[in-house]
Amino acid sequence: MLRIHFTADDLQNIRLAREPDPLWEIVCSLCRLQTGQGPLEFGHWRRSARHRVRRDAPLRDSLRRLGTLVPSFGYIPDFLTPPVTGAALPEELDLLRATPRPHLTRDLDRLAESRALPGWTATLGGPGGGAELTLLTDAFADYFRTLLEPHWTEVRAVVRDDIGRRTRALLDGGTRALLEGLRPFAHWNSPLLEVDYPVDRDLHLQGRGLLLVPSYFCWRRPTAPADAEQPPVLVFPATRSPLILAHASEGGTARLLGRSRAAVLAEVVGRGGGRTTSEIATAVGLALSSASHQLDILRDGGLVTSRRDGKYVLHSATSLGLRILHAGTRETAARTRETAAAPERDRGLRAHDTAGRGTASHKTQHRET
Repeated sequence: MLRIHFTADDLQNIRLAREPDPLWEIVCSLCRLQTGQGPLEFGHWRRSARHRVRRDAPLRDSLRRLGTLVPSFGYIPDFLTPPVTGAALPEELDLLRATPRPHLTRDLDRLAESRALPGWTATLGGPGGGAELTLLTDAFADYFRTLLEPHWTEVRAVVRDDIGRRTRALLDGGTRALLEGLRPFAHWNSPLLEVDYPVDRDLHLQGRGLLLVPSYFCWRRPTAPADAEQPPVLVFPATRSPLILAHASEGGTARLLGRSRAAVLAEVVGRGGGRTTSEIATAVGLALSSASHQLDILRDGGLVTSRRDGKYVLHSATSLGLRILHAGTRETAARTRETAAAPERDRGLRAHDTAGRGTASHKTQHRET
């Protein structure tokens, strides 16, 4: 758990990012690309990305370079995500290139505690590291241009929608409503924000405030810089519309359950830590009574389970509910693979997945995206 300690000054200095941050999205998406996490949320993007990687040798080189520094789990060097300024990617890469050499060396030494690093990384922190750093930022630019930019309209739309909801919560209920709205990823227990996090850690804001950054590719739990001296940032999964998630499984789930019920199930699945009836009703756009009725049917069918948590009743998906919703996604994926594979068979080509890598967990885990 990450415990973020607020003072009165910090509560007056809570801010929301206005746009998705390109470098954080790159780092988080690299983690999603290396694993099978979030098949409903990221399956379509991951399939298209791997399809492109197989056919683009320079992109494979960029991916290998980035994958060296961005493991799917564990510590990720802080210099890869400099302070969020709201700038576009070129300006953020300028900040990355300007990282002081001692900071580069410190972060790379920390990364080397949990994984073996190739020789070129040792050059990054040395006097002649400018060329290697340029190659690294070029790899970031290549990755963004080919794998994220084609989807950036959707990324921006999801993040802006999340920011809009949180802004309305702030206007209606103040900072308390904003912080309480981070459930289920974090719980506000004044003066602490208790965040679901892979390691036990305390962060004292000490008057610096906190920047909240919704992220399209962040999944399941928030992430933050490991260095407590950096400007405090909490990156957390942006909430997707459950109708969008239900549409991803249109091949079977929506026809089986009906669009509204599939959307309710998708909302429960998409926020895995549990959702209240009123939260589900608001997200899906149903009346409270209608949402409650749909949840009753899903619970009777063994797709959803409900439990009381204080004054709240939280709804979570069962393993059957997960399988049914994800089955629709796999059905759509199978049709996509079949369509994509036909030209390959005609030309007698063989496709190899060069992007996926195994998942490893390290004892020196500091942050996870």
